[in-house]
Amino acid sequence: MLRAFGIAGMAAASVPILSACGVGGGEKPTNGASEVTGGFNWRALEGTSINILQTPHPYQQALQPLLADFTELTGITVKADLVPEADYFTKLNTELAGGTGKHDVFMLGAYFIWQYGPPAWLEDLQPWLENTSATSDEYDFEDIYEGLRTSTRWDFELGSPLGTGGQWALPLGFENNVVTYNKRVFDDKGITLPDTFDGLIQLATDLTDRSENVYGIATRGSKSWATIHPGFMTQFTREGAKDYEFRGGELVATMDSDKAVAFTEKWIDMMHAAGPTSWTTYDYPQATGDLGDGKAMMVYDADSATYPKNKPGASREAGNLAWYPGPAGPDGSYATNLWTWSLAMNARSEKKHAAWLFLQWATSKGTLNDAVKSGIFANPVRESVFNDTFKQEVGEGMPGYLETFETVIGSSKIQFTPQKKFFDTTEDWAVALQDIYGGKDAKSALSSLAKTNTSKVNL
Repeated sequence: MLRAFGIAGMAAASVPILSACGVGGGEKPTNGASEVTGGFNWRALEGTSINILQTPHPYQQALQPLLADFTELTGITVKADLVPEADYFTKLNTELAGGTGKHDVFMLGAYFIWQYGPPAWLEDLQPWLENTSATSDEYDFEDIYEGLRTSTRWDFELGSPLGTGGQWALPLGFENNVVTYNKRVFDDKGITLPDTFDGLIQLATDLTDRSENVYGIATRGSKSWATIHPGFMTQFTREGAKDYEFRGGELVATMDSDKAVAFTEKWIDMMHAAGPTSWTTYDYPQATGDLGDGKAMMVYDADSATYPKNKPGASREAGNLAWYPGPAGPDGSYATNLWTWSLAMNARSEKKHAAWLFLQWATSKGTLNDAVKSGIFANPVRESVFNDTFKQEVGEGMPGYLETFETVIGSSKIQFTPQKKFFDTTEDWAVALQDIYGGKDAKSALSSLAKTNTSKVNL
């Protein structure tokens, strides 16, 4: 079985609160880009070795066989360490907080930049991108989708939007959070895909038959920030709600606005009427597993998490799944929250030039084209790779997948407001959803959450 993207939320790293004084409280490392001079040369560090830290994942699995190509191109050898996802961010936190440069390059999700960046654990890659001595003319950073480039850039200033400040990671792969459905059942019943949130709720309810152990729609519901970030945050944004507003020099939590409360009440009602009966324990494996088993008729979650379920032999409903963007907002919005697995450089690395050569090779057009040909690499981050190799790879066996991607990609980005207490405050948000699911008044629960979160994010 192929594992899904964005699943780092299950590890739900509890990142230590550190001052911004530098790694391990010491002197802030110097960016190494200016030390590279002369003409660009892939073999400038021939004979060097670097260490990379990864967690098992289709992106990692697709890249692994290609590492020999990097060594052949550069003469640099790569030692790749794998850590299971449940322990991955704990290990990474420990290493980075301890100021070790053991791993020169590592995988991380964009939200983690908001906490790994301020204490200077990450190398700013923008100076490397701008140094023609260090970066190949063929790299073409602008070919990476804009929403992904901006989602990995921030200046760490309260109230500043994403897309400002340093470039802290290079996107490797990503996911759009959309709706996947059982096309076999939909075709048998002559169902038309709903284009409003109310229509989605009604359809999910109509498809639910508890006596037959069949229900309408699966979403995540556990006490994790990862419950908020896929379908919930996508539809929350499309309905016109926001998590925070910057007023009077501080962030003000607005998940208790009229729009937010109305949407949340509907979302919870949908879970009662048409969700899994043990919704509060659900993460992505249960949600996508029920879709593959034919229990759930729809899933509102990562497209690349459901994509593998449609591969021959991967699930009971393999070959019967299809995709659509989900309901647009009242104004036609297809704003979509994304997750991106990216590669970052350790600010304490002693082999920054070699690490940079690896980073640009791993996210280059040629490498990503080869990775996509593995058949397990969904959603390339480069437009050229999507239009060429990925379209050929997907073919006609994934109904609606390409069309859905193309519908949402222009407005797919991280829809959360960047802030350094993301994991803590967003997990609190998930707890509030569970309280509402358990019977607590939505307005009361969300007002209490907003008051607490406003205090936390402005500390």
